Amino acid sequence: MATNTATKWRLKGRGYEFCNCNPGCTCNFSGFPSSGDGSCKAFVGNAIDEGFCGDVDLAGVTAIAVLDWPKAIHDGGGKVVFIVEPDTTEEQIDCLAQIYTGQLGGNPWAILGTTFEVAGLVKAPITISGSGLSITLTADGLGEGHGEAFKNPVTGEAHEAQIVLPDGFIWQKGECGVGSFSVAAEGLDLSFKDSNWIYYEFDWAEDR
Repeated sequence: MATNTATKWRLKGRGYEFCNCNPGCTCNFSGFPSSGDGSCKAFVGNAIDEGFCGDVDLAGVTAIAVLDWPKAIHDGGGKVVFIVEPDTTEEQIDCLAQIYTGQLGGNPWAILGTTFEVAGLVKAPITISGSGLSITLTADGLGEGHGEAFKNPVTGEAHEAQIVLPDGFIWQKGECGVGSFSVAAEGLDLSFKDSNWIYYEFDWAEDR
């Protein structure tokens, strides 16, 4: 009898997504970017509060993906550079590499991992500062993203906006605002202002 020996994994935490779509990111609805040139370029942080891959503990790890697709994500042809903190162990990096490239199955990475090639890995201190939707995600020496809540055009007060996707494969509820990001790493050089910024909580695992 065949035995299922697939490595079990789970990542639970907080996601910080900056991309070059207009705020709200039409990829979540139509599957196609609302960027000026139809590309998808992003700076996405994952702060893992609870996590494991086999017997490797991933709790407390923070990673950033710098992503560059020439067209819609599902059209493929993308490149990604991963950023991890200097104290991330080689075992943790190996686990994240397998998860993020879809080798261990489980969404969203079983889907996303087929759409890009890995252009590099960089170690740098990562900080996440702020509260609510006023957040700054920084990879020291490489770049940062800064997001704010929408503002009421009359009063200037913060204007709450959420996207709820019951069948979303990356996240199910995103808190939306306006952000800007600039990053250069391993040949990828991205810089955008007043574009999409979404905060979400994630709970990803191998196919159950």
